[in-house]
Amino acid sequence: MPRICLVTHFFPPHMGGIEKVSYEQSKRLTDAGYEIDVLTSKTKGQTKHPAKGIRVFAYSSLKLAEKFGVPYPILTVKAYKQFAQVIKKCDLVHAHGHVYMSSYLAGKLAKKYKKPFIVTQHNTFIDYKSALNALENLNDLTIGKAVLKRADRIFTVSNETKKYVLRLGADKAKTSVMYNGVDTKCFRSAQKQESRKKLGLPQKRKIIFSVRRLVYKNGLGTLIESAALVARNNPDILFIVAGKGPSRKLIEDSIKELRIENNIKLTGFVPDELLPVYYNAADYFVLPSASGEGLPLVLFEAMSCGLPVIATRVGGTPEIINNMKNGVLVPPRNPEAMAKAISSLLAEEKLGKKIGEEAKKSIQNRFSWEENVRQLKEAYKQFM
Repeated sequence: MPRICLVTHFFPPHMGGIEKVSYEQSKRLTDAGYEIDVLTSKTKGQTKHPAKGIRVFAYSSLKLAEKFGVPYPILTVKAYKQFAQVIKKCDLVHAHGHVYMSSYLAGKLAKKYKKPFIVTQHNTFIDYKSALNALENLNDLTIGKAVLKRADRIFTVSNETKKYVLRLGADKAKTSVMYNGVDTKCFRSAQKQESRKKLGLPQKRKIIFSVRRLVYKNGLGTLIESAALVARNNPDILFIVAGKGPSRKLIEDSIKELRIENNIKLTGFVPDELLPVYYNAADYFVLPSASGEGLPLVLFEAMSCGLPVIATRVGGTPEIINNMKNGVLVPPRNPEAMAKAISSLLAEEKLGKKIGEEAKKSIQNRFSWEENVRQLKEAYKQFM
């Protein structure tokens, strides 16, 4: 059986976009006869065998940046030996994310042991509007460029992400877009009344849903401010935000300051099995990203469930949403524009319903994990 060394900064049960993509791909690759050895940083609740054919090798790291909302594990000296042991025995190395130290070490060892090295890049540049930008640029120009240079093949999750890595010197001939997928059997329309009953949510209030890790780049400030504006003329509106993260206290303080405690509910982490229930309990979905998005999985999930989506024009999102056809696009960091778009759909329910139906069609006809993994297997075969 072909053995793939999958390298990622985090892996489930730690949750995030990269974690979910790498896990969904791994499950389907093992079904196709591959063996997956995962090199990832240690986190709480990890198991060595999370699914059939998947083995997790967790390395020690320092997570100093997480309290600032930056998921960037710093490798310790002990990691080198562990990486070398796993990479020696594999047939191909596949790293997620060009800026991580884990990707840098994996690429270096892949070349040393003459293993093919593939990189998937998920995000675009994250504009923090602070001194963190300088650190991110430095990381891009050092670790990032070195990882991309060593790659035998580079996949990006959107055209915007592709432009980003090409600006950093990625070989255009080796770089291509491979969109993420969605499990349409899991994320599909269901009865709203039953979904709300299951979650204990009010039957008569309009519900706006969002799934976000509570960090800067995900635009929660914009969402909270727009919620306050929408609530002025729609006092019974309810915004539900699923997710956890280091910015929760700041978000809670903003909600209190704006006096919209009755209009916003923070659920904390929602397990995968309950996410489809939340989507189907909602009337609309909001994606308020500030910057740094490649192509959010939650966009596919919401659209697959038939929800009308109001999203910021960031990263690869405009590649999927045709404005006012299968979703609504607004500029980032603009609470007034977001509030206006939400209010318009609240006032025109028929338009919202039509947009939701088109959203579902556009996702189900174009995207699936099966197609994503088919492309991945074709790439693997070229090197093994």
